[in-house]
Amino acid sequence: MPALSINTKYKMLSGYEIPALGYGVDSARVYRNEGPCAEAIKKSGIPRSEIFFTSKVPPRAMGYEQTKFVSAPSLAQLLNRILLSLWIVRYLIHAPYGGKEARQGAWRALVEAQQAGRIRSIGVSNYGVHHLDELESYIEELETRNGQGKGGKISVGQWELHPWLARPDIVEWCQKRGVVIQAYSPIVRGQRFEEPALQPLVKKYNKTPSQVLLRWSLQKGFVPLPKSVTPSRIEENADLYDFELTAEEMKSLETSEYAPCSWDPTTSND
Repeated sequence: MPALSINTKYKMLSGYEIPALGYGVDSARVYRNEGPCAEAIKKSGIPRSEIFFTSKVPPRAMGYEQTKFVSAPSLAQLLNRILLSLWIVRYLIHAPYGGKEARQGAWRALVEAQQAGRIRSIGVSNYGVHHLDELESYIEELETRNGQGKGGKISVGQWELHPWLARPDIVEWCQKRGVVIQAYSPIVRGQRFEEPALQPLVKKYNKTPSQVLLRWSLQKGFVPLPKSVTPSRIEENADLYDFELTAEEMKSLETSEYAPCSWDPTTSND
């Protein structure tokens, strides 16, 4: 793996880049943070090219017509409020709820929004491998019907990922296809800071458990999404580039546990 730095970026299948760690805004209607994030970005003074804004299709808005609404009028209103350029936006399907027809309809609406220039990159969140296989087949179907490249590309996906929920099946699926993996809850909401496997690494590198877990995520090739509103904690979460876990240390953090600390729509079979 190439050396990681605060400037490391990954190229998505859409052709655009995403920072491995940096200024990013992960929003969703269900988080009720689109408006507050918009105002904060506007006031921050940070160059717009350095802020990567993501939002999501709400689970209750699955389906073609509903997703067309949330990915067009509401997106345009949001962007107008914060004066953002459309090219920095990623739009994901938040969860695979609603059934096959709704999932396919939501994807088709996002593809059309991307082709219309309203969104640069599209993807999914919380999809299990069976959902990913289903979507891959649907993309092939759209390309057969509409032409090469007209089915869209899964550029990025979000999942809860950490040593106690490593999801090797989903990770392998994405890595084989070049899908960028974003890891939410990468520090497990602080619930595992006292784990015996973490303590030797905390002492050896003089780092916090959060920093060790975030470094693990980066070295796995993920894009970790730590959440914090505290400036000192945000700075701490970015102080990850003066140490590197060895292969043996990465292995020592591996577990066979399947222990979500958040919701887990990947198991949905509707």
